[in-house]
Amino acid sequence: MSEKELLEKEEIFSKVLRAGRRTYFFDVRETKAGDYYLTITESKKFTNEDGSFHYKKHKIYLYKEDFEAFRDILGEMTDYVIEEKGLEVISERHQRDFKKEYSPVNGSENSATESFTDVSFDDI
Repeated sequence: MSEKELLEKEEIFSKVLRAGRRTYFFDVRETKAGDYYLTITESKKFTNEDGSFHYKKHKIYLYKEDFEAFRDILGEMTDYVIEEKGLEVISERHQRDFKKEYSPVNGSENSATESFTDVSFDDI
């Protein structure tokens, strides 16, 4: 079998989800016996200090006999996260800013209002 035929056989059905510096690939593949299975690949982009970049990839192979249990647990877990934390996304950048604003400085804690300049309406 040629390389092109192998690639065509592997590319049965695919979807891509781009999410910031992460990309998720969902691919339906075929076993040697002719059955289908799913691969889920997370590809995460990392930038080096010199500006070059590389990707780290993690792959999950999911077979049909596990689909129902996987779907049930995934649904249960995502529902739990949303019920507990809501839909608001708190990014790593926001976490860093929050820690910087509220971390101890000179023995006291900064408050969000201390980062603003006191202005009197008489000054305006």
